Amino acid sequence: MEGLAKIDDLGKPRVVIVGGGFGGLELAKSLANAPVQVVLIDKQNYHTFQPLLYQVATAGLDEGNIVSPFRKILSEQANFYFRLAEVTSVNSTEQVVETSIGLLRYDFLVLATGAEPNYFGDAAMAKNSIAIKSVEEALELRNTVLSNFEQALQLGDYEQINSLLDFVIVGGGPTGVEIAGALSELRTHVFPKDYRELDFKEMDIHLIQSGPALLKGMSANASQKALDYLHQLGVQVWLEARVKSYDGYTVTLNSGQQFITRTLIWAAGVTGAPIAGLAPDCLLPGNRYAVDEQNRIQGYDNVFALGDIALMKCQAYPEGHPMVAQPALQQGRQLGQNITRQLAGQAMQPFVYHDKGAMATIGRNHAVADIKLFGREYHLSGFIAWLAWSFIHVISLVGFRNRIAVFLTWGWNYFTQDKGLRYIIGQVKKPMLEAEVAEKAIV
Repeated sequence: MEGLAKIDDLGKPRVVIVGGGFGGLELAKSLANAPVQVVLIDKQNYHTFQPLLYQVATAGLDEGNIVSPFRKILSEQANFYFRLAEVTSVNSTEQVVETSIGLLRYDFLVLATGAEPNYFGDAAMAKNSIAIKSVEEALELRNTVLSNFEQALQLGDYEQINSLLDFVIVGGGPTGVEIAGALSELRTHVFPKDYRELDFKEMDIHLIQSGPALLKGMSANASQKALDYLHQLGVQVWLEARVKSYDGYTVTLNSGQQFITRTLIWAAGVTGAPIAGLAPDCLLPGNRYAVDEQNRIQGYDNVFALGDIALMKCQAYPEGHPMVAQPALQQGRQLGQNITRQLAGQAMQPFVYHDKGAMATIGRNHAVADIKLFGREYHLSGFIAWLAWSFIHVISLVGFRNRIAVFLTWGWNYFTQDKGLRYIIGQVKKPMLEAEVAEKAIV
């Protein structure tokens, strides 16, 4: 693309940040008082609190509760500029990025593009399943779930009805476990009231995990407790099982076992979202950039990567840091300090990750948490872990309004056991097929 993106040149070093996730946003904040111009580029004009996307997908929260506009978040930061655009390539020789609105010069370039679903080369899976990596996907899943039941009311064939009522979730990490728990609660407390003509004893929820345990990376205690809670909620968990194929109707496991479902939820893994233009050898398996201890991409002096897209190998993390929020936040904060140091003629400091633990919720009063404090690790489960999970997620949200809205919504949901955001607005994964409505009952 020819032409320059329209943006003021302040005559200061320009830090261009691509991606406004946890790492990119934290970096922008940490540069508030630095003698630089901060330019954030993102395809959306808002930051998304991704750990709660599954709540949007299961009618627990409104999408507006977990997003916040970049311009509002950093409205008082004088050196901050935002541009709504997509970056297509990097020219490190000319020190420019090519975007959908023109070329943009940089002195420091930071790639914080995050990750996207990894379907391991299975095109049919990518086409037929639903992931939950964006607000749009979360809304699509909610619409699809509700639309399934509306369609089921019009059918007379048992197998067709079951294909709309049953759900398969692939991936036993936090996202998979949390959405399985949320769907099971909807099955018990909400759906039978909304769709009285349907028998929700026939609604099966299958959670497929390729490994021998759930919540890989958490303690054995957390894994076992999560499994116990899911069993109590009636979720069918299949360990050491892999999905071999899915055609939009039939799920086939590597064991040969099959399930019939119209809705397969993909939470089985992610891959980095790199940008064209950098040397191929700096991109490692998993599409993550090889970075040094200062988050500098291998082979470049002024190009950095943060969060999920960055792979920093060290003794404690030989395969890179976990692809979760905390490493991204800490790297963003540290890089902001390091850029300030470099501009002052000081040496950059190496990044050291401070692991605060991990947690996951499996529905009302059911959660697990591995919390690391003062060199010790504490394992919580049940109601106490659920309270800790709720508190941490509320205070971590961006914006006071969002914190209050989520707190009040969760309070209402807890005491009424009713999730009120059950409306279908926007895209549904699959339209009703003519063959499925051929046996409509006469109204």
